[in-house]
Amino acid sequence: MSKQKPLPYEEQIQEFVRRVQEAECIIVGGASGLSAAGGGDFYYSDTPSFREHFGKFADKYGFKGAFSGMMHRFSTRNEHWGYVATFLNTTQNAPIREPYLDLDRILQGKDFHILTTNQDTQFVKIYPEEKVSEIQGDHRFFQCSQCCQDETWDAVQPVADMIAAMGEGTMVPDELIPRCPHCGAEMFPWVRGYGNFLQGKKYEEEYEKISKYIQKNKDRKILLIELGVGRMTPMFIQEPFWELTNSLKDAYYISVNSEYQFLPEFIEDKGIAILGDIGTVLKDLRKAKEESAFV
Repeated sequence: MSKQKPLPYEEQIQEFVRRVQEAECIIVGGASGLSAAGGGDFYYSDTPSFREHFGKFADKYGFKGAFSGMMHRFSTRNEHWGYVATFLNTTQNAPIREPYLDLDRILQGKDFHILTTNQDTQFVKIYPEEKVSEIQGDHRFFQCSQCCQDETWDAVQPVADMIAAMGEGTMVPDELIPRCPHCGAEMFPWVRGYGNFLQGKKYEEEYEKISKYIQKNKDRKILLIELGVGRMTPMFIQEPFWELTNSLKDAYYISVNSEYQFLPEFIEDKGIAILGDIGTVLKDLRKAKEESAFV
């Protein structure tokens, strides 16, 4: 990693603004830290937002984060699906979080594409599908848990039905447990991380969108913005962004992370790494960009 001393924060923000303004196109790599910065911080720990959405399961089982419940072996499939429905309902119906709204203001007037490992549907609540590549799945869809078919199905209405039937309890009735219409196996959310993630036609289409965007714009002045990539999955956004910055002549890279300030030595002259709360950085960046428009 680079041994260069980072610029002071205010200078980083000004450089960020300048790079956004000068960029001919932008690729945003949005990961879990982006959603966490806006209140979607219920996945790994016993936060107030976790208690708000998963309190009845936390009280019953002692869960300390939403993912712990997704990995739990419930004694009945009815309760398993009660938890899965609660999990999906939480993200499907979440409002657009403030960091995403600030990012949207920053991107206004620019040619851009979104690459995301987030499955929580935040980006597709703002932008049309063709501008977003969801390479780790999407909470709006089910797949066959056995991957018997290269097909996905709507999960929004089935989840709404399960939530309504469950009420204040923790179980859904047998007839609402979603099953594959082909083989009869239970369905499962079309997301990587819990089992047989279906890497079929839909998955390839998501990668095709970002690949075509890069190919189309590879000779332009391109800005790569990485937001909230953790250490579990650097191979999906962070490492490809480093390689693109290195290989494309007019590419520039900016990362924002609340925990890590990683800037490889081989691109230290083509990028900056900002250590700070993503929500605060985006708000400061939006404000600085809007003020600069009047200078």
